[in-house]
Amino acid sequence: MNIVCANCFTTNRIPDDKDYNKGKCGKCQQAVYSAKPTDLTTNTFYPFVERNDLPVIVDFWASWCGPCQSMAPTYSKVAQSSPTLLFSKVNTEQVQQIAADANIRSLPTLVFFNQGKEVDRISGALNEMQMKQWIAGCLQKIT
Repeated sequence: MNIVCANCFTTNRIPDDKDYNKGKCGKCQQAVYSAKPTDLTTNTFYPFVERNDLPVIVDFWASWCGPCQSMAPTYSKVAQSSPTLLFSKVNTEQVQQIAADANIRSLPTLVFFNQGKEVDRISGALNEMQMKQWIAGCLQKIT
């Protein structure tokens, strides 16, 4: 399995018989998997979304967006309890080109990627149950 380090964004190959949750990056020696959302930039967005074998959920948000701020703790909580997924965040104020490329029209928007391809998206603040239901639906689409 390939997993991109949440710290230095180096792609690491984890043998199938090893637990990726415990793997260390070959470059920076940090834990390769992070249960907290990873902040993505212009330089790290595409490598993180395209090179990970695990599905990646991206939260497109902005600091001025009230619903984004209210949903952030829920997003982090769901990330902590979802070890088979990777969670990331894109600040649309700082990474405007990525938001434009992803055709983000409202905030917050969650986009579910699998092997670099968009599977689904949903806009608007979600509570924990809604977010988990949406994720479950996305997982059904890829199995």
